[in-house]
Amino acid sequence: MSGRARLALCAFAATLLASGALLPLVEGAGWLVQAVLLLGVQGGVGALARRVPLARSLTIASQTLVTLLLLTVVFARDQAVFGVLPGPEAVVRLGELLVAGGEDIGTYAIPAPMTDGIRLMVVGGVVLIGLAVDALAVTFRSAAPAGLPLLALYSVAAGLGDGGTGWLWFLLAACGYLLLLLAEGRDRLSQWGRVFGGANRSPGGLADGLSGRGGGASAPVRTGRRIGVLALGIALVVPLALPAMDSGLLGGRGGGNGKGSGGGTITAVNPLVSLKDNLNQPDNREVMTYRTNAEDPRDLYLRIISLDEFNGSEWRSSTRRLTDVPDRLPQPTGLGRDVSVTEIRTNISSSPSYQQNYLPLPYPASEVAIEGRWRYEPEGRTLIGDDGQDTGGAQYEVSSLIVEPTAAQLAAAGPPPEKLRSEYTQVPDSLPNVVAEEAEKITEGSANAYERAVKLQSWFASEGGFTYDTSVSSGTGSSAIARFLRDKEGFCIHFSFTMAAMARTLDIPARVAVGFTPGTLQADGSTSVGLRDAHAWPELYFEGVGWTRFEPTPSRGATPTYTLPETPTDGASAPAEPSAGASTAPSAVPSASESCSPQMRRQGECGLSAAPGPTSPTDESTPAGTVALVVLGALLVLLLPLLWRIRVRNRRLGSGGRTPADAKARVLAAWQEITDCAWDYGIAPDESLTPRKAAARIVRLGGLDTMAAEAVHRIAGAVEQVLYAPEPRLAAGLTEDALAVRAGLEANAGRGARLRAKLAPRSAVRVAWAVSDRWAALVQRWTDRPGRGRWTARWRRLSRQHG
Repeated sequence: MSGRARLALCAFAATLLASGALLPLVEGAGWLVQAVLLLGVQGGVGALARRVPLARSLTIASQTLVTLLLLTVVFARDQAVFGVLPGPEAVVRLGELLVAGGEDIGTYAIPAPMTDGIRLMVVGGVVLIGLAVDALAVTFRSAAPAGLPLLALYSVAAGLGDGGTGWLWFLLAACGYLLLLLAEGRDRLSQWGRVFGGANRSPGGLADGLSGRGGGASAPVRTGRRIGVLALGIALVVPLALPAMDSGLLGGRGGGNGKGSGGGTITAVNPLVSLKDNLNQPDNREVMTYRTNAEDPRDLYLRIISLDEFNGSEWRSSTRRLTDVPDRLPQPTGLGRDVSVTEIRTNISSSPSYQQNYLPLPYPASEVAIEGRWRYEPEGRTLIGDDGQDTGGAQYEVSSLIVEPTAAQLAAAGPPPEKLRSEYTQVPDSLPNVVAEEAEKITEGSANAYERAVKLQSWFASEGGFTYDTSVSSGTGSSAIARFLRDKEGFCIHFSFTMAAMARTLDIPARVAVGFTPGTLQADGSTSVGLRDAHAWPELYFEGVGWTRFEPTPSRGATPTYTLPETPTDGASAPAEPSAGASTAPSAVPSASESCSPQMRRQGECGLSAAPGPTSPTDESTPAGTVALVVLGALLVLLLPLLWRIRVRNRRLGSGGRTPADAKARVLAAWQEITDCAWDYGIAPDESLTPRKAAARIVRLGGLDTMAAEAVHRIAGAVEQVLYAPEPRLAAGLTEDALAVRAGLEANAGRGARLRAKLAPRSAVRVAWAVSDRWAALVQRWTDRPGRGRWTARWRRLSRQHG
């Protein structure tokens, strides 16, 4: 196998080993198979391009183009031209997935579900890192800088993870990088054959520098080991400096949940995360109170958002256009005039600690009076905070409708509009067949959609043998639904999402609403809504009635009267005046229902809670700061060679002492600076040459003009004086000459060479050499301590005796 092929395979392996750190962040490992295939094709294209051979820039360009085509085929095939070419629609699709992935990262807790957006970000990120590693290590044959993208990949994953098994992923990433360094060392050795170790490091002269049995490791291998020590040290330190996340991939749960670090904020994230977290809180902390003139508030659910899109990985809210909040909200979709409707008023007071950007409202709301910057989403009839507006401490008044259809009206509902039906009955291809089969079995013999919906609700709530359990792993995708139907254990997320999916397979438009159950009535007439009142429930559409709530979760909320065997016939109550005023700030300790036993309260069976929904504006500040720290940390790592090089240059060319010895040291430092500067621009140092010949070589390879060439020769002459003359003549203007040489090298280099010389200077490898020398000296001192020599000799004898 050729050296380049070996390097390519090691670059491929190093990227995969480093990407293993991403495995704990997401559910499943299927994305890794995609990454392996894409990396393999990308590396194969690079190998073919180098074999042609193409220019380095064309090699990287061809790999980039193939990578874009592969990502288009995998993630935007339906929108691509001929299913392959990334046309405008495919580019828009990829952009939408990236935006959705960014939102999902800020929403879900670790491990996050593998949504399409997260999959694109993870697979695409690994492939791009692989492209950078392959370009540096194989195309440019410089494995040491290839550790920077690998380090960035590992550091970001380590910063986002909880650190439970971080040592394993670090070990894998470190082994991959060392494998790459050793492959490069072997490649260089194969080019030189029998390598000189350097006469200036050999006490016995040139012969002792040969890489024989007593000569020690060859220079490239020793360099690789030194670089490995430095890189591993950085990789150990950087993740420790990065902040770990407590909940969402880029955000915390807030400090008001009883378990966090304490920030006094109850944040609202996707129901997949917050519902389970808040249902298991030890304290039912209050998030809002309200007063209403409704005669029976048991059906007064406070709705936050509807999740109407099911892509197989999750239920989520569709992207909708926002408008200004109208004085009076439009008539609810599908609501007929013959359905009994009562309009009520509710005054709501939100706790200052409850901060999220979706406003909890009784459904369907008809008027909302609230101060602040709010926008209206017509399809879901929700209000959304604009420009940082949130619910913290908000007091507002809502007029809403209590819709009371009869069973006969629901049973007589006609077919829904075709556009609505096609949108709200879509199910992904990944949905297991058992979902539709079970739905057909449960609803067999039903005369209409209403009867099918009631049978589904009864099956989940009582007849199907399901158990309510908040300890079950959350999830709303196809696999979670299949697991829920098999194990029959879960909480409101599983009940509502599974019933909605089943309803869609029966051609009933369905979506999932997220919000709060009515809460607990207080002695002063107000109602308290606590952390455990968060809930999710399905909404099914019936023409003539509109979106209608169902309650499949056992022992949660209130079963709608229109789904009971005997529907009450009482007429609607007359509209009443709003209560005297909004409730004051929520009390610190909410009251519990008298009918709730201590055991039920411990099990979370006195109502659910905490505001699920999209990430609040206050959530965004924490992720933004954390992302900034991660980015700054990565930039710092990338800029370390540049900063070190500037520091060394200033020290070498700065003013020194005034003794003859100091003057000699300045001459040698200036020569060292010129040598390293030429190295940075691709002219590797050759220690076998005299200063004069080395200067001529720098002038020739660097294409220096007359002024820079004279500067090089002046410093080379000064070096010869210092090294060989009995009484050397010390030169002046060393700093100016060294800077002139640097300017000449920069002027004759291309843009890429100049950028690399600044950001990734080759001479930075001297740091690894220094660290290695100090380590070797430390080991030597330890070995030379009294008694250590005898112990070491004895250990070596025993090692030889036992093989």
